[in-house]
Amino acid sequence: GWCPLSPAGAQTTQLLVEPPWRPAVLWDRVTLTCQGLGTASDTTWYKDGQRWEQQVQDKFAVTERGTYTCDRPGTGRSLPVRVLDDWLVLQVPARALLEGETVTLRCRC
Repeated sequence: GWCPLSPAGAQTTQLLVEPPWRPAVLWDRVTLTCQGLGTASDTTWYKDGQRWEQQVQDKFAVTERGTYTCDRPGTGRSLPVRVLDDWLVLQVPARALLEGETVTLRCRC
């Protein structure tokens, strides 16, 4: 099964971004998926710090700019994901990066 580990070794709630670039931009047709303990219906979404009742599943296509987090019982709230609608964005891969690693940046306009 799925068992993400934080640096401390505890399970955490993960907010996955597709396509996997940060910051995410609306015109990339971004999908967010919340992963953690419990079922899809246990997911609570937050947009710009406020509970967001529009979404009741663990996955959805983003249609509004904002900062999103999700919460799952037992693993808590995820780290935030920003979704922008800016005209010019410098993006990095949406994954953990290690010091000294070669990374590809994308300048999107």
